[in-house]
Amino acid sequence: MLNEGDMAPQVTLETPEGGALSLSDMRGAPLVLFFYPKDDTSGCTAEALDFSALKAAFEMEGVGLLGVSKGTSAGKTKFIDKHQLRVPLATDTSGDACEAFGVWGEKKLYGKAYMGIDRATFLIDADGTVAKAWRKVKVPGHAEAVLAAARALKGHHEPHAG
Repeated sequence: MLNEGDMAPQVTLETPEGGALSLSDMRGAPLVLFFYPKDDTSGCTAEALDFSALKAAFEMEGVGLLGVSKGTSAGKTKFIDKHQLRVPLATDTSGDACEAFGVWGEKKLYGKAYMGIDRATFLIDADGTVAKAWRKVKVPGHAEAVLAAARALKGHHEPHAG
């Protein structure tokens, strides 16, 4: 289980355009990495819209945003276009990121067990340390809580001038 104070795993994700995105490439500035179960479902859409609405506020704090789930790159593009999402999304095709961050596990729906992604968010500071972790996230008010934590983090690390 990944805990606050641990170094964030260095995983590589796939962008909707089909490119590779490595978390190590994003060091130097804080990052909010939010894992969500599935593109274009009600809770996931609400969460992505909430983070999209606050994207400018995160940018003012020098904090990046990245949403991650399984699914396909084409599915991500469709999800972004359908809801005019402003937050970048990436695909964890291999499942390595979900495993490394400890968000892949058994879930239950209507009494049936299945494997899936737990909704979880990680605030990673500029040096790659997990500053805060939210697990079993409930969507209402979550993006605002993450922004408040990102603002508090700013007192510890200045944004990297790039």
